[in-house]
Amino acid sequence: MELDLQGKIENFNLAEIFQLIASGKNSGTLGIQKDDSIVMIYFKDGEIIYGYGPNQTYHLGQLLKEKGNITETQLEETVSIQSKSANSKRLGDILISRGYIDRADLEKVIMQQIENILFSLLSWESGTFKFYQDQFPTEEEITVSISVENMIMEGLRRVDEMKLVKDMLPGEEIVLEISTTEKDRNRNISLYSDEWNIMSLVNGQRSIKQIISRSKIGKEETEVTISKLMLSGIIKEADLSTQPESNEIGDMVNRLAGLFEDYLNDSSSTVNSKSRLTTTILEKSD
Repeated sequence: MELDLQGKIENFNLAEIFQLIASGKNSGTLGIQKDDSIVMIYFKDGEIIYGYGPNQTYHLGQLLKEKGNITETQLEETVSIQSKSANSKRLGDILISRGYIDRADLEKVIMQQIENILFSLLSWESGTFKFYQDQFPTEEEITVSISVENMIMEGLRRVDEMKLVKDMLPGEEIVLEISTTEKDRNRNISLYSDEWNIMSLVNGQRSIKQIISRSKIGKEETEVTISKLMLSGIIKEADLSTQPESNEIGDMVNRLAGLFEDYLNDSSSTVNSKSRLTTTILEKSD
């Protein structure tokens, strides 16, 4: 079924739009415009594979230069060659062909470039968006694979946290549960230990107030963490009217808590709030 998705950012949250595209494993291009700035994000089967925005060539070249991959002279020379190219050859292709960088270096910087674009989008409070199902304006030779959940979590770590709580957190009596995935879609989630701890308290039965009371990191930080996990689609408000007969959510929480306990036990150094457990997989639902 084709996804009919368009509107104003003032009426929708971009993080939720990303989640909607990802949960349906959709492929296509999300176009987002604010004033004269236009950003295009490519999705394949719900994963982000490419993105570009205003002055992309300049940003890519600057990132390569800042990382020491190329010199200022090499950048200026490459941009000059590109401007004279009849077929608008890509900056990265020219740099590789002239031996200034290799493909691996280019892929790393392209990943960083796309992530920077995505993180900046989460701060947009106005503009318009439209999703073009199975359409891609350009054909990119080098693509990446970025988890929507990880992208949102990392982006939210950079925004105004108290504004996030005010805009996102529901009432303290609301019960939360872990979001299961769509069939045949796994999610690779990377969380810091404090985020992991809060997530392990979510079992489909505890309210936000109860989670806060059991948290070891304080009320304010717990509220911020819950907001981030909700906005990234990792946890959600529980639908108490349709509780499953089996304890699927409870079993998942127990597995997650076990993974975290193993992580703490296996760590050779002290684990603090900045320690991160990467490559955690939230299992797909049946």
